[in-house]
Amino acid sequence: MDFLQLIFSLKRSQKRIISIMLDTVFLAISFWAALLFHSFDMSVLSLSHHWSVFLFTLPMSLYCFAKLGLYRAVLRYMGTQAMFAIVGGVAVSAFLMTFIGMAFDAELSRVVPIIYGMFALFFIGGSRSIVRSWVGRGTKRVGEPVIIYGAGVGGRQLVTSLTQSCEYFPFAFVDDDVSLHGSVVQGVHVHSPSIIQKLIAQKSVTKILLAMPSASRARRQEILLKLEPLAVQVLTLPAMAELVSGEKLYTDIKEVEIDDLLGRDSVAPRNDLMSSNIKNKVVMVTGAGGSIGSELCRQILRQLPTKLVLFELSEFGLYSIERELSCTAAEELGINVEILPIMGSVQRKNRVLAVMKAFNVQTVYHAAAYKHVPLVEHNVVEGVRNNVFGTLYTAQAAVESNVETFVLISTDKAVRPTNVMGTTKRMAELSLQALANENHNTRFCMVRFGNVLGSSGSVVPLFRNQIASGGPVTVTHPEITRYFMTIPEASQLVIQAGAMGKGGDVFVLDMGQSVKIVDLAAKMIRLSGFTVKDEINIDGDIAIEFSGLRPGEKLYEELLIGDNVTGTDHERIMTANEACLSWKALEQILERLDTACHYFNHEEIRSILLDAPTGFAPTDGICDLVWQQKSEIRLPSKSETKIVHINQ
Repeated sequence: MDFLQLIFSLKRSQKRIISIMLDTVFLAISFWAALLFHSFDMSVLSLSHHWSVFLFTLPMSLYCFAKLGLYRAVLRYMGTQAMFAIVGGVAVSAFLMTFIGMAFDAELSRVVPIIYGMFALFFIGGSRSIVRSWVGRGTKRVGEPVIIYGAGVGGRQLVTSLTQSCEYFPFAFVDDDVSLHGSVVQGVHVHSPSIIQKLIAQKSVTKILLAMPSASRARRQEILLKLEPLAVQVLTLPAMAELVSGEKLYTDIKEVEIDDLLGRDSVAPRNDLMSSNIKNKVVMVTGAGGSIGSELCRQILRQLPTKLVLFELSEFGLYSIERELSCTAAEELGINVEILPIMGSVQRKNRVLAVMKAFNVQTVYHAAAYKHVPLVEHNVVEGVRNNVFGTLYTAQAAVESNVETFVLISTDKAVRPTNVMGTTKRMAELSLQALANENHNTRFCMVRFGNVLGSSGSVVPLFRNQIASGGPVTVTHPEITRYFMTIPEASQLVIQAGAMGKGGDVFVLDMGQSVKIVDLAAKMIRLSGFTVKDEINIDGDIAIEFSGLRPGEKLYEELLIGDNVTGTDHERIMTANEACLSWKALEQILERLDTACHYFNHEEIRSILLDAPTGFAPTDGICDLVWQQKSEIRLPSKSETKIVHINQ
């Protein structure tokens, strides 16, 4: 058993190499044994065409086993999937042997591939079954041994569920409650967390199941910090609300949510603020198919508007959110809200105006914007057109349609921006601030926040994919930091902030503490059951590589509050006191910007953005991809074009 334990202590890559080497031997034995068993003539071993058949069949068979996932299976816990891989791989190998034999005129009997397949199945499948039974000898349990953290109601329910399946068997409980130490719950011993490393080594445990569905995020973060250095995969139960509602089962264990690592509990939304601008009103969301826009729609639907207008440029995005909301309204909520999917661009003022007037829109949440910093750096004109003028046109349409409330989704990157994206969002804020001081019936406000977990382009799903594929995990810079918030919490706070606005307000969401991205990457690697490969641990599983800051990217985002901030009666919402311009002064800037965009004059665009009171301080030169090729293209002259005034 000592030799076996030595084998099992090897890294996964080393175990795969050993498995491939053994399968090579097994396939060779099976091939030549099949020929000898059929002919009983030793001369078959010296025939060149037989060697040719073998040398072609062998690598193709091993490749087939690999593609079927045989070498990804953990030998000790080999299940039906691995057995199917063996049977399927052997069958394909026998077929290849027949086909290759015909190609080399080897004159193999039809019986030889069948005999070969039987031998291969016996050696490859049998050897694995023997090792599995040998390792599992002395226990009646089946499945992968796991440790359950938490011997409370959630843990007990999880044990009951796991005993009905063969995937895992609960080897031990650990719990912080000293009174439970040494006891037996559901046939499983309860231990102190202080000996968890010893328990892991005892059964070579690779997974810990966190069975604390009702624990606060701060408590879960505390536990995860203890488990992180163990480099075992940590899985967690769904939230208690999902278990109680029946949406999830105790067997629906999942990877640890990154918001658990942040350790900040969301504040329950205030119902009066949530419903103030929505209930019994016609609500419109621009960019309804995006990460924030779609979540806003989900939250809005639950506040019972009379109509929900989904305004979106992407056909697929519009189709997806409309279908989801319709199903939610009919099947889950049982409500009768008219959901109106409208295709269009915020850069077409007449389209936006027609929609708002047609449905008598009362509240607008403007989430249609380009938000990816490097992409906007490479596409400056479109970034300005969409983020600045798209916001302006939508706001002007709201004024002309007598919309009651207009809420702009802004960004932390609008504070002392170093990139075009942040600057365009600050220009959008200036437009709303200027319009707020004009004489009309629409109330404007803006809400700033940072990165949201799980949005398109977020580092979290990127890191998950990179970890799943074996790495490396790419981080732009070792010192880069970011603020994070969950999409549902951000959306709820946006809705509540919009209800608090008096006109021209710039609200800022409390994002908590900034997170060092390289630390986040390391935590995700370790909590996925791997070790970080670095100079200290050269034998680690997954490396973290630094790709360098992208165009327009900051090492860290400013505190979202700017220089002057005051609190509100909501603990997570503040207001920033920002400089603003009159509409007359801003109009002149916008006209110059409109003209510069029309002629693709990137030098002028940058000059205008630098002169405007945005605080723009670029760290890179002009990165627009079209502008960089300007020597190879001919842009239209003023005599060949006609400019459309921004107010038309």
